[in-house]
Amino acid sequence: QLQASGGGLVQAGGSLRLSCAASGRAFLTYTMGWFRQAPGKEREFVSAITRSGSITNYADSVKGRFTISRDNAKNTAFLQMRSLKPEDTAVYYCAGHSTIDGIVSEHEQRYDQWGQGTQVTVSS
Repeated sequence: QLQASGGGLVQAGGSLRLSCAASGRAFLTYTMGWFRQAPGKEREFVSAITRSGSITNYADSVKGRFTISRDNAKNTAFLQMRSLKPEDTAVYYCAGHSTIDGIVSEHEQRYDQWGQGTQVTVSS
């Protein structure tokens, strides 16, 4: 089970840090991803990180501004968001799927564990 938190209202240029807490030891076997869905749009990939944290992947729209990380000792994944823009406004979801290390996926169909979503609103 995944629990996302950390969303909120922030001005453009500001920062937020999202957290995704997982219950159970299965987290250690998960590639973790973050996705987002803006009003009226389809859910889209944001970032992903391998089991060990050694490989990360980002959507072009967030490269250089967002950083994904994980703390396997605390069963938690993070998404540090900086230089936020109004177009980053969305519900952000964390997701996980069990796989071998070294695998990151942008495809939400690969993910079978999902958090409930946390709202991020960036005002201009």
